Amino acid sequence: MDLQAIWYFLWVLLWAVYFATDGFDLGIGALLPFLGKNDEEKRVMYNSIGPLWDGNEVWLITAGGVTFAAFPLMYAVMFSSLYSALMLILFALIIRGVSFEFRGKIDSPGWKKLWDFCLFIGSIVPSFLFGVAFANIFQGIPIDDKGVYHGTLLTLLNPYGILGGALFFLLFLVHGAVWLSIKSDGDLHDRAARTASGLWPVLLVVAVVFLVASKFTTPIYDNYTTHPPLFLLILITVLALLGVKLFLSMKNYWTAWFSSAITIVGATFFGFVGLFPNMLPSSLNPAFSLTAYNASSSRLTLQIMFTLAVIFVPVVLAYQIWVYSMFRHKVSKEELGYDEAY
Repeated sequence: MDLQAIWYFLWVLLWAVYFATDGFDLGIGALLPFLGKNDEEKRVMYNSIGPLWDGNEVWLITAGGVTFAAFPLMYAVMFSSLYSALMLILFALIIRGVSFEFRGKIDSPGWKKLWDFCLFIGSIVPSFLFGVAFANIFQGIPIDDKGVYHGTLLTLLNPYGILGGALFFLLFLVHGAVWLSIKSDGDLHDRAARTASGLWPVLLVVAVVFLVASKFTTPIYDNYTTHPPLFLLILITVLALLGVKLFLSMKNYWTAWFSSAITIVGATFFGFVGLFPNMLPSSLNPAFSLTAYNASSSRLTLQIMFTLAVIFVPVVLAYQIWVYSMFRHKVSKEELGYDEAY
């Protein structure tokens, strides 16, 4: 496998890991007004993701950095074509981050409601728009031979794009509800578990519709029909999604969460494995598409980056595994009294 192909799949992996990690705290933020019945329960929800959310964002920064360094042309065209959507995501993530720090600064119901609303908006907007952006990449974006985008933000809000946004949003909601089931107890735990189980059938229906729509709207299945063993990826993803429901019914929440994470990773790879070597297909003319080969940096750059990735990515993974292990316990009422608590 050549360096361009290796970095293509590393690039996809970084996005997949970001969605699997940051997805659950985006889901909890979106569920905050519905599951948090009082200030104490809302604080439990904040503290269930408080030690982890900013570390999860590292994968987003890394994915963006790899796009810039390994595929600079892809970075330039993607961030100009999807500029409006990506800026909305950026602003939403900013106010989400600020809400964690500002909510507890003033002991006022109105102040807390303001930042709770910011966390809510800062969670649902990225969840939906990431799905919209990636679904549009899967079906192709109207870019010409110079990489100029012929469309607006509304162009991205087409039926398939909206379907992709709904899929991502539901994936993150279920992922977040399962995580909250792990981190909470009492009534909040029960509501989170019921929410995860209640949302799962809706997620299943949307996922099936997305798979069918992808057949008629995108060229994703071309690689799968050419190389039938690739269908194993779809099978694993579907089994992981079914596993979420199975493990929820068994009250094995950690395993359900890992199944949910595998589902998200599989859903991300599903599209890009089907697109390879395309990274940003053009809906105007396939010849205008950006691929792993015509959008990549020099071979020397890719070699240097690969060496650094082999050294530092395991370090980051080890650190995150340690952090997740450190904060794997449920959020207790006693912890809410700590100065460090949200």
